[in-house]
Amino acid sequence: MKAGSIFMNNMTAKEAYNFVVNLGLKRHEISEQIIMTDPRWTYMYARYIIKGRWIEAEPFIMTDPRWSYMYARYIIKGRFPEAEQYIMTDPEWAYEYARDIIQGRWLEAEQIIMTDPRWAYWYANGVIQGRFMDAESTIMKDLYWWVQYKSRFDIYE
Repeated sequence: MKAGSIFMNNMTAKEAYNFVVNLGLKRHEISEQIIMTDPRWTYMYARYIIKGRWIEAEPFIMTDPRWSYMYARYIIKGRFPEAEQYIMTDPEWAYEYARDIIQGRWLEAEQIIMTDPRWAYWYANGVIQGRFMDAESTIMKDLYWWVQYKSRFDIYE
Protein backbone atom coordinates (compact mmCIF):
# COMPACT_ATOMS: atom_id res chain seq x y z
CA MET A 1 0.00 0.00 0.00
CA LYS A 2 1.36 3.42 -0.93
CA ALA A 3 2.11 6.02 1.70
CA GLY A 4 -0.87 8.24 2.30
CA SER A 5 -3.42 5.88 0.76
CA ILE A 6 -4.96 5.03 4.14
CA PHE A 7 -5.33 8.73 4.91
CA MET A 8 -6.93 9.35 1.53
CA ASN A 9 -9.44 6.48 1.65
CA ASN A 10 -12.04 8.66 3.33
CA MET A 11 -11.61 11.71 1.09
CA THR A 12 -14.31 13.00 -1.19
CA ALA A 13 -13.49 13.85 -4.79
CA LYS A 14 -13.47 17.54 -3.88
CA GLU A 15 -11.06 16.94 -0.99
CA ALA A 16 -8.75 14.87 -3.20
CA TYR A 17 -8.77 17.61 -5.84
CA ASN A 18 -7.97 20.25 -3.22
CA PHE A 19 -5.22 18.01 -1.81
CA VAL A 20 -3.50 18.02 -5.20
CA VAL A 21 -4.04 21.77 -5.68
CA ASN A 22 -2.89 22.77 -2.19
CA LEU A 23 0.28 20.69 -2.43
CA GLY A 24 1.01 22.03 -5.91
CA LEU A 25 1.25 18.54 -7.38
CA LYS A 26 1.24 17.94 -11.13
CA ARG A 27 -0.43 14.52 -10.95
CA HIS A 28 -1.25 12.24 -8.03
CA GLU A 29 -2.32 8.69 -8.80
CA ILE A 30 -4.14 7.96 -5.53
CA SER A 31 -6.04 11.25 -5.71
CA GLU A 32 -6.99 10.57 -9.32
CA GLN A 33 -8.81 7.38 -8.35
CA ILE A 34 -10.90 9.33 -5.85
CA ILE A 35 -11.44 12.32 -8.15
CA MET A 36 -12.77 10.05 -10.90
CA THR A 37 -15.78 9.22 -8.73
CA ASP A 38 -17.29 12.66 -9.36
CA PRO A 39 -17.74 14.16 -12.86
CA ARG A 40 -17.38 17.76 -11.64
CA TRP A 41 -14.03 17.24 -9.95
CA THR A 42 -12.88 15.00 -12.78
CA TYR A 43 -13.52 17.87 -15.18
CA MET A 44 -11.80 20.38 -12.86
CA TYR A 45 -8.74 18.11 -12.55
CA ALA A 46 -8.49 17.69 -16.32
CA ARG A 47 -8.84 21.42 -16.92
CA TYR A 48 -6.69 22.90 -14.18
CA ILE A 49 -4.20 20.17 -13.22
CA ILE A 50 -3.67 18.12 -16.37
CA LYS A 51 -4.56 21.08 -18.61
CA GLY A 52 -5.87 18.81 -21.33
CA ARG A 53 -7.72 15.62 -22.05
CA TRP A 54 -7.78 12.95 -19.39
CA ILE A 55 -8.62 9.93 -21.52
CA GLU A 56 -8.82 7.47 -18.61
CA ALA A 57 -11.46 9.62 -16.91
CA GLU A 58 -13.67 10.35 -19.92
CA PRO A 59 -16.03 7.43 -19.20
CA PHE A 60 -16.77 9.03 -15.80
CA ILE A 61 -17.15 12.58 -17.11
CA MET A 62 -19.40 11.63 -20.01
CA THR A 63 -22.21 10.32 -17.80
CA ASP A 64 -23.06 13.85 -16.61
CA PRO A 65 -24.57 16.22 -19.20
CA ARG A 66 -23.24 19.43 -17.66
CA TRP A 67 -19.67 18.27 -17.14
CA SER A 68 -19.60 16.54 -20.53
CA TYR A 69 -20.55 19.83 -22.13
CA MET A 70 -17.90 21.72 -20.12
CA TYR A 71 -15.27 19.11 -21.03
CA ALA A 72 -16.17 19.35 -24.72
CA ARG A 73 -16.14 23.14 -24.71
CA TYR A 74 -13.08 23.93 -22.63
CA ILE A 75 -10.87 20.85 -22.92
CA ILE A 76 -11.62 19.08 -26.19
CA LYS A 77 -12.71 22.37 -27.80
CA GLY A 78 -15.00 20.44 -30.09
CA ARG A 79 -17.47 17.62 -30.20
CA PHE A 80 -17.35 14.82 -27.65
CA PRO A 81 -19.22 12.12 -29.61
CA GLU A 82 -19.00 9.47 -26.89
CA ALA A 83 -20.84 11.79 -24.48
CA GLU A 84 -23.56 13.07 -26.80
CA GLN A 85 -26.03 10.36 -25.78
CA TYR A 86 -25.78 11.68 -22.20
CA ILE A 87 -25.70 15.38 -23.05
CA MET A 88 -28.88 15.10 -25.07
CA THR A 89 -30.81 13.81 -22.04
CA ASP A 90 -30.89 17.32 -20.53
CA PRO A 91 -32.61 20.18 -22.39
CA GLU A 92 -30.32 22.90 -21.02
CA TRP A 93 -27.04 21.19 -21.81
CA ALA A 94 -28.29 19.90 -25.14
CA TYR A 95 -29.11 23.50 -26.10
CA GLU A 96 -25.71 24.76 -24.85
CA TYR A 97 -23.92 21.98 -26.74
CA ALA A 98 -25.80 22.74 -29.96
CA ARG A 99 -25.09 26.48 -29.63
CA ASP A 100 -21.45 26.36 -28.53
CA ILE A 101 -20.02 23.07 -29.78
CA ILE A 102 -22.03 22.05 -32.84
CA GLN A 103 -22.79 25.69 -33.64
CA GLY A 104 -26.01 24.75 -35.34
CA ARG A 105 -29.05 22.58 -35.09
CA TRP A 106 -28.69 19.28 -33.30
CA LEU A 107 -31.58 17.35 -34.77
CA GLU A 108 -31.01 14.26 -32.61
CA ALA A 109 -31.49 16.33 -29.44
CA GLU A 110 -34.44 18.48 -30.49
CA GLN A 111 -37.02 16.06 -29.05
CA ILE A 112 -35.45 16.57 -25.60
CA ILE A 113 -34.84 20.31 -25.96
CA MET A 114 -38.47 20.88 -26.89
CA THR A 115 -39.69 19.38 -23.60
CA ASP A 116 -38.67 22.53 -21.70
CA PRO A 117 -40.19 25.91 -22.65
CA ARG A 118 -37.17 27.91 -21.54
CA TRP A 119 -34.59 25.90 -23.45
CA ALA A 120 -36.84 25.50 -26.45
CA TYR A 121 -37.11 29.31 -26.58
CA TRP A 122 -33.34 29.75 -26.30
CA TYR A 123 -32.76 27.06 -28.93
CA ALA A 124 -35.08 28.86 -31.33
CA ASN A 125 -33.44 32.18 -30.56
CA GLY A 126 -29.78 31.19 -30.34
CA VAL A 127 -29.43 28.13 -32.57
CA ILE A 128 -32.22 28.07 -35.14
CA GLN A 129 -32.48 31.86 -35.16
CA GLY A 130 -36.06 31.45 -36.19
CA ARG A 131 -39.23 29.78 -35.09
CA PHE A 132 -39.04 26.31 -33.58
CA MET A 133 -42.41 25.17 -34.84
CA ASP A 134 -42.30 21.69 -33.29
CA ALA A 135 -41.73 23.21 -29.84
CA GLU A 136 -44.36 25.95 -29.93
CA SER A 137 -46.96 23.87 -28.14
CA THR A 138 -44.49 23.37 -25.28
CA ILE A 139 -43.31 26.98 -25.17
CA MET A 140 -46.94 28.08 -25.11
CA LYS A 141 -47.42 26.30 -21.76
CA ASP A 142 -45.19 28.82 -19.99
CA LEU A 143 -46.60 32.33 -20.24
CA TYR A 144 -43.28 34.08 -19.71
CA TRP A 145 -41.43 32.15 -22.42
CA TRP A 146 -44.40 32.28 -24.77
CA VAL A 147 -44.55 36.09 -24.52
CA GLN A 148 -40.78 36.25 -25.13
CA TYR A 149 -41.07 33.90 -28.08
CA LYS A 150 -43.97 35.75 -29.68
CA SER A 151 -42.18 39.06 -29.26
CA ARG A 152 -38.89 37.75 -30.65
CA PHE A 153 -40.45 36.17 -33.72
CA ASP A 154 -43.19 38.75 -34.36
CA ILE A 155 -46.08 36.37 -33.74
CA TYR A 156 -49.41 38.14 -33.45
CA GLU A 157 -52.52 36.31 -32.36
